[in-house]
Amino acid sequence: MKPKRTADLSLFLTVTGLLLASLAFVYTASASFSAAKMGASESMLFNHAKKVFLSLVALVVFTKIDYHKFEKNTKWIMLSSLLLLVAVLFVGTRELGARRWLALGPLSFQPAEFAKFALVLHVAALCAAKQEIIGDFKKAFLPILFWAVAAAALIAKQPNMSTASVLVLLTFGIMYVAQVPLKYMLSVGALAAFGGGIFALTASYRVQRMLAFVGHHTQHTDQVTYQLDQALIAFGNGGIFGVGIGQSRQSMFFLPESYGDFIYSVIGEEYGFIGAALLMVVFGFVIIRGFQIAKHAPDAFGRYVAFGITMTIAVYVMINAFVNVGLMPVTGLPMPFVSYGGTSMIFSAAAVGVLLNISKFAATLPKPPRITMSERLRRLLQPRTEEVAPV
Repeated sequence: MKPKRTADLSLFLTVTGLLLASLAFVYTASASFSAAKMGASESMLFNHAKKVFLSLVALVVFTKIDYHKFEKNTKWIMLSSLLLLVAVLFVGTRELGARRWLALGPLSFQPAEFAKFALVLHVAALCAAKQEIIGDFKKAFLPILFWAVAAAALIAKQPNMSTASVLVLLTFGIMYVAQVPLKYMLSVGALAAFGGGIFALTASYRVQRMLAFVGHHTQHTDQVTYQLDQALIAFGNGGIFGVGIGQSRQSMFFLPESYGDFIYSVIGEEYGFIGAALLMVVFGFVIIRGFQIAKHAPDAFGRYVAFGITMTIAVYVMINAFVNVGLMPVTGLPMPFVSYGGTSMIFSAAAVGVLLNISKFAATLPKPPRITMSERLRRLLQPRTEEVAPV
């Protein structure tokens, strides 16, 4: 099958813009920490810039790879990710009580990030291959669910409950689009939620986070909620218009992970409510275009892959933003394309590259609306007329 058109340029430019904008976000959020720990305020910026460059390369390379080539190899990709997840439990680097990083010489990466997108590809391939028997519990639902449970269990063992939960959610999302009977997913989802809740109680730090979130203050509540408290102070400092680029006070050793999981709060402090809201609008555009690509994909595999990739981005953005503003318990999920890091950013960019390749084969996508400034002013100033219902 030959591509019908070029890749979605608007999506490509938007994701590229987010990656480049992250350089400014990360620099201002990490300068103080970088100067104290590494001797120069630019050290973390340079490290991040390398990852941004690799992400841009991955974005371009995977845009050029025909996504149909993945379909016959998803099982081997998935098995490779599971082997890496097993390896990290034995030889992975331990940080803050968890084994999530696997060192390969001078490089290190998180196998969970690879497994996340490997699972999207494999579940999409299975749903497409079993389309005629998708309602069969034993022949379709259980074989698909097996891979999600295997990956989620290994990731939870690290421990990394947030990513494990996201993997199960992504699997259910793709299966729902593939029209797997809802009763299967609801019954298994209830069991998974119950089992996950029991497992969460086995770690005291998770219990403290949950208790702090629901408002049951304990002896250690101040320690548990410290990060969130500092994040909310950052948003409060920012107000509507922000304190200005590079003027964040919370990033000066008050807010832990100010350049990582909590970079959104620093953006809110420096750019204000307007800047934080604008970032969500940009992500909203990425998500809408992703779902449009899924809708117009030429085959079931492309449709499910595009949906899974887009859903992954949407879930990560939503959870990270909700955590930063206190609407969810604290977890360790980064803001896609924005937070400091490497593995998540590179694999996310590669996944968007696959999404862009699917857009080459998709039917004509609706173009983003172009509204001139004069038209915007006209709509803004035009008086609204209310229709009166007939008596």
